[in-house]
Amino acid sequence: MGNPLRQAASSALWGLCRALPVKRGKIVLCSYGGKGFGGNPKAIALKLLESGRDLDLVWLTRGKDPSLPKGIRPCPFGSPQAVMELSTARVWVDDSRGGAKFKKKNQFYLQTWHGFPLKHIEAAAQDHLPESYIRQCKKDSAFIDLLVSNSSFMTRVYREDFWYDGEIGEYGSPRNDLFFQPHPQLSQKVRSAFGLPEGQKLLLYAPTFRADGSVDAYCLDTARILAACRARFGGQWSVLIRLHPNAAALSKGLFPYDGSSVLDATAYPDMQELLAAVDILVTDYSSSMFDYALQNKPCFQFAPDLEAYRQDRNFYFPLDQLPFPVAQTNEALASAIESFDPGAQKSLWDRFAVENGIREDGQAAQRCAQWILDRL
Repeated sequence: MGNPLRQAASSALWGLCRALPVKRGKIVLCSYGGKGFGGNPKAIALKLLESGRDLDLVWLTRGKDPSLPKGIRPCPFGSPQAVMELSTARVWVDDSRGGAKFKKKNQFYLQTWHGFPLKHIEAAAQDHLPESYIRQCKKDSAFIDLLVSNSSFMTRVYREDFWYDGEIGEYGSPRNDLFFQPHPQLSQKVRSAFGLPEGQKLLLYAPTFRADGSVDAYCLDTARILAACRARFGGQWSVLIRLHPNAAALSKGLFPYDGSSVLDATAYPDMQELLAAVDILVTDYSSSMFDYALQNKPCFQFAPDLEAYRQDRNFYFPLDQLPFPVAQTNEALASAIESFDPGAQKSLWDRFAVENGIREDGQAAQRCAQWILDRL
């Protein structure tokens, strides 16, 4: 079926579903366009389950997701069934642009977004975005009833770059509540998933996706970096490498995966669980560094293509003004690890958090869940 026919069929289905009644207890949640059970919506869904209310929780997902807990039913993302579920839900929850065709007067839309940004996004990057996406963003923003922020900085980005002038709640990031709670079994859960012993120390390398599909910047010298970790921190180390799914398909043979010291973590379902379990994070331009910093664990930026990336998207903050050491070569990264000063990083992060009004206290999911329950 050609694309115009698919669009016409989709529009017709949305039109038919306009006549369906809204079900007060139904909440439809989605993360990263159906990627799986994760992100801010996951934390909100789990908190809703704890409420004890009689709720119909629906999770939009691509393919089967074995991590969905009892009490949340899956629905294929983008399917006719998904249109029906969205059309009859009292509340939608999403962390990306939802793309719904319409919203009824007695429906509510909670948008959490998916991270404190480093690189320019939405209107700030519109010269690099397709017109179709910009149209979708504007329509999506018109539907939003509450946009969740974790900081005064993020609130300002929403006002300036999201084509949005509605309510913003500085609730924190639900997915980051994990870092404020005890989770004694999580470390071993992650290590067991990769067949590693309980005491194994972990470095997570999680670079972002390049718009041109290039993998040249994924040039981490795993042997050298592991040696630097052993020299500075002692113990036995492994590297978990987590790539964007698109990049993973292009980077076969790029890393020496051996099942013990270098492992592929791309398919692990929950990034926040990895961040909570690992001992060091190395990333480039990902918002994961701002989540990880809440734990006061070592974080490093490895950005060998800094100038090229800046020309493509540019940044809200200069990398060298962030609280995390930035390296453009493996030699510089190894040196930064070997000379890491935890007190200096904590001091820089504390100042950064104050300057940008970061509000994270482990209660964000509860605030979002209560907002939803108040509207049922």
